[in-house]
Amino acid sequence: MAAFVRPPSIATEDRGMAAGSVSGRLVLDDRLMPGRVEILADRIVAVTADDRAVDRGYVAAGYVDVHVHGWNGYSAMDGARGLDGMSASLLQHGVTSFLPTAETASIENLVEFAENVRRWSPMPPGDRSEPLGFNLEGPFISRDRLGAQNGAFIQVPAAMSRAVLEPLLDGLRVMTMAPELDGAPDLIRWLANSGVVVSLGHSNASADQADAAYDAGATSTTHLFNAMSGVDHHAPGLAVTALTNDAAYVELVADGLHVDRRLWSLILRSKPANRLVLVSDAIELAGLGDSQANVAGMHIQVRDGRCVLASDGRLAGSVIALDSAVRNLVASGVPLHVAVRAASRSPLELLGITDRGTIAVGQLADLVELDDALRVRRVMKRGRWLPAAEALGDPAHSQGPGSF
Repeated sequence: MAAFVRPPSIATEDRGMAAGSVSGRLVLDDRLMPGRVEILADRIVAVTADDRAVDRGYVAAGYVDVHVHGWNGYSAMDGARGLDGMSASLLQHGVTSFLPTAETASIENLVEFAENVRRWSPMPPGDRSEPLGFNLEGPFISRDRLGAQNGAFIQVPAAMSRAVLEPLLDGLRVMTMAPELDGAPDLIRWLANSGVVVSLGHSNASADQADAAYDAGATSTTHLFNAMSGVDHHAPGLAVTALTNDAAYVELVADGLHVDRRLWSLILRSKPANRLVLVSDAIELAGLGDSQANVAGMHIQVRDGRCVLASDGRLAGSVIALDSAVRNLVASGVPLHVAVRAASRSPLELLGITDRGTIAVGQLADLVELDDALRVRRVMKRGRWLPAAEALGDPAHSQGPGSF
């Protein structure tokens, strides 16, 4: 994969305030610790215990959403304006880095999307979430497990020339694929060798087909349980293979709608904690309350936090951000440090990015300060504090869609 150019620093336009330190209950990889984080420029330079911070808010690594289609009326498919708008909204919810994600579309539209992200990425304003590349949810998916994707644009790997896909590679970090499609194993190997994370999903694969795909180089699983073959004691599918493969990452949309929360503990009992990745799968209607719109040629409605196709009621993405996902996971009994890791360090490890995602010396100072209810007070991006959604009057902050 050609090198994706990211800016060495983000222009701040003097909107934030340089931070020397922040104290509170630090959410570390394996525990909570009252302490202080010292920051110089855009880096963490010291992390020390401090019992005096035991009654203060929580300080966590910035959240990272590797699967998000839009937010607050903005779509990742709408060029610089859409990318600007969604990235500003995501940062206000604690998401300091993200992968703008395209739904299944024509190859021509996907190439245009990729070019738009590449042009926009080097200079996003300082009060935006930082792009880490982009994600393609398709077009190599199963007609039997479409979910809310547009079946008119499905492609078969065996029929797709590598030369046609070459213009997509620069900046492509994740691509969803159904492993049972003709030619899928060969395309998985080619993508993996090009540095792309192949995520299995929108698939009716058998367990054996899923095993073969992970062996070929796939490393992740798109929104576990949703739009995939599942748990059958005679014919296990992709979900079973993903849960029983300790090396495979699994995405979870933790809104209580995509996956019943009683299954969340099953996932964590099956998977190593460092293989769980919280994603929003949010669409452009997120943050707008009850609403409706035509998205990718389909009419989608949001009612009471549930996002569905108007035609048949199928789920069509979510309307949460990762701050809601973390709160929801903790409310179900998951330890805070486990939930935060799934929203910060683990998605970065999936992408092979090591310069952020944990509170440690040398890391980028991308931090989120949380109150006792785990709502975002403020967000630090590369050493600068910026306001959270609540301070900007975002109604989705005080009543997070999909929360319970």
